[in-house]
Amino acid sequence: MITGNVMNAVSGEESMTQKRIGLFKQLVPGLTRLGMIAPTNGILALKEKEALQKVAAQMDFECVLYDLKTIEDLGQAFAAGLRDNVSAFYISGEPLMYANLPRVVSLIAASGKPSVGPYPDYGRAGFLMSYANDPLDGVRHAGIYAGKILHGAKPSDLPVEQASKFSFVINLKTAKALGITVPANVLALADEVIE
Repeated sequence: MITGNVMNAVSGEESMTQKRIGLFKQLVPGLTRLGMIAPTNGILALKEKEALQKVAAQMDFECVLYDLKTIEDLGQAFAAGLRDNVSAFYISGEPLMYANLPRVVSLIAASGKPSVGPYPDYGRAGFLMSYANDPLDGVRHAGIYAGKILHGAKPSDLPVEQASKFSFVINLKTAKALGITVPANVLALADEVIE
């Protein structure tokens, strides 16, 4: 018998991506082509790709995939996106990307294109925005559940919890550098604003 908490069980990655890109399109209304950069065989990247392709069809933009075999392919992926005239970049939440965030941010800044990603740290690091469940809240809830089990609760008696706290980060410094004016109604939705 198991229990725990999950990031996005109800509707999965697609509902999270729909919300994330919906917010992003309010910041980048001219989005016509979104370049997704992700490792070739990452499990999360596969789910992100599927979700982005569905959302792209619903929201009327093209999603172009740039797969990385190794992190050394990162520069080539950005160059290909620029050659393909992408409107913006989506960077996968795969560990390879997260572990190389300073390098990714440097290439994003050099591209002059808006960027979106799934973790609060992405927005804090220099992406235009990020939207996801709050990873620290998930860790806290996992700790609470572990404590309950250590104090005698049966895992089968504890419900599996869906993430309920989300984090929307807007980086105004990046917006200013890109010449993007953040609408007041979108700014009011942000949980964190980087100035």
